[in-house]
Amino acid sequence: MSRALLIYASMSGNTESVADLVEVGLKNKGVKVFKKEVMECDTSILEGYDAVLLGAYTWGDGELPDEFLDFYEEMAGIDLSGKKFAIFGTGDTSYPEFCGAVDLLEAMVAEKNGVIVLPGLKIELSPDEDEETCKLFGENFAEKIA
Repeated sequence: MSRALLIYASMSGNTESVADLVEVGLKNKGVKVFKKEVMECDTSILEGYDAVLLGAYTWGDGELPDEFLDFYEEMAGIDLSGKKFAIFGTGDTSYPEFCGAVDLLEAMVAEKNGVIVLPGLKIELSPDEDEETCKLFGENFAEKIA
């Protein structure tokens, strides 16, 4: 059975809802999921996993939320070689940079030699209309790590 670590930050609950749906998709494909809020962990947790999903809402003009900043800065000091990643997030298209947090996290993973196995999932506000898309994202990640 494959294992995946899912780390997320959510303020309004939207990104947490996406994380829950992605988790359903992963479990549909038999993946054992370890889900954590980013404030509950540091990057040392990554050592135990070869498959990692990161989820963050976008704050302000395309920035990472405060909850994710320490983790993101710690990522700059580690090598992610051999680890497979997928990034998801929520945002608001009324801002100039839609889901910029997804782009920032993908860039950091790539810079640190991690492998992005799926294009980032960007959800407008709430996943209410995108529930199947979120589950499918989890299922697709499960297939990439099998």
